[in-house]
Amino acid sequence: MNKLLVLLTLLFMQCAFAQDAAIRKTVDTFFEGLHKADTLKMQSVCSDKLVLHTVYEKGGSNVLVAEDIKNFYKSIAELPPGFQIYERLLSFEVTSDGLMANAWAPYEFYINGKLSHSGVNSFSLYNDSGQWKIVYIIDTRKKP
Repeated sequence: MNKLLVLLTLLFMQCAFAQDAAIRKTVDTFFEGLHKADTLKMQSVCSDKLVLHTVYEKGGSNVLVAEDIKNFYKSIAELPPGFQIYERLLSFEVTSDGLMANAWAPYEFYINGKLSHSGVNSFSLYNDSGQWKIVYIIDTRKKP
C-alpha cells in the first residue's frame, strides 16, 4: 500500500511539474514575441479576448489603466528598427487547477539596455484543449 501511495504521489508531482512547465512556456513565448516585436508570436499564446491592465502610483494615488489590445499589438509592431525592449523575469510562480492557472512574475523592464521600470506581472491563463492561452495580464509599474 505504501509503495502505491508513493508511486501515485510521484505521478501527481510529475503531472503538476509538466503543467507548470507548459504554463511557463506559454508566458516565455509571449515574451519572445515581445522582445522581437513579433505580435503574431505573441498572439499565438493569447486569447482573442485578452484583457490588459496596468496599475501605477501617481500623485499619491493608485491608478488602474486598461489598454486596448489592438493598440497594444500595434504599438509593439511599430517599434522603430534598433529600438530594443526587454522584460527580465526575476521569478515565476504558478498556481493551477488544470482548467485555469495564474502566473506571478516580478520583472524589470529595459529600453535599449537601460532600466525603465519594474513591478509584478500577473497572468491568468486557461487550458484550451491542451494549450495554455493567456486571457488576462495585469502589471504594476514602479520607476527606479
